[in-house]
Amino acid sequence: MQQTAVVTAGTAGIGFETALGLAEAGLEVVVIGRDPERGARAVERINSTGPLHSARFLAADLSSLDAVRDLAGRILATGPLTVLVNNVGAMFPARQDTVDGIEATFAVNHLSPYLLTELLLPALRVGAPSRIVNVTSGAVGVAKRVFDAVEPPGGYYGFHWYGRAKLANLAHTLQLADRLDGTGVSVFAADPGGAATGMTDGTLRDPKIVSPGLRLLWPLVRRKFARSTSGPASVAAKSSLFAAIDGSLAGRTGVVIGPGVHPVAPFRAATDPRIAEAVRRLSEQHAPLTAA
Repeated sequence: MQQTAVVTAGTAGIGFETALGLAEAGLEVVVIGRDPERGARAVERINSTGPLHSARFLAADLSSLDAVRDLAGRILATGPLTVLVNNVGAMFPARQDTVDGIEATFAVNHLSPYLLTELLLPALRVGAPSRIVNVTSGAVGVAKRVFDAVEPPGGYYGFHWYGRAKLANLAHTLQLADRLDGTGVSVFAADPGGAATGMTDGTLRDPKIVSPGLRLLWPLVRRKFARSTSGPASVAAKSSLFAAIDGSLAGRTGVVIGPGVHPVAPFRAATDPRIAEAVRRLSEQHAPLTAA
């Protein structure tokens, strides 16, 4: 049976390298992105390597929940799914809302992949053994662990809010792994460890993304950001590729793959059932499977 993989935010950076690697492994790859021109270029680059199956592009603005629902419908119409890589991610220097009126950091980094995954579960079940890979981040360590609402208490600091959204998604990932255990659908988190991408180059230079206490240490913080995001995207994508296709993970689920491309212990807060339950309630409230 032909194996199909979907990679969100796959037109550049880590997502593109993940899509390229999956195509080289023999999967038919569907690249998701906002810009049709960038999508066409990405698919052309992948197909120029002579993959077993031609890659294709689907346009979708994943900051819109209706667009996520529409995308899921288009993917479901094509048949079984073997791999879903939720690579989409964004960090914003200033607070902003999506078209749904939801704070953008939480919407893009958690609600969007949460909703797409839930909607694509029928195709993943038919395609089993199949895998879901959610890209996480070390930024979970600076997150506020309160999920009574989309937005945490206190001021807006892009890096911390990004970490909180990734923490929500990691908690959901581990809970989903438990829920799907025994179905043939395995669920993994992959930490790329950072790379020189449009997101890191565009936001990590602004001291406003961190809390006032860290701004006092900005020269040190900035250098740390620079070091941790200076590597190539092709290296950062290895954790996602390992989670998506490596045979050593067959039959396993709920595993976090670290930047060293091997299983690591999950961030402790993500294993807290109280946090997972709060995230579940918040997700179901703001990203229902069907539009109101």
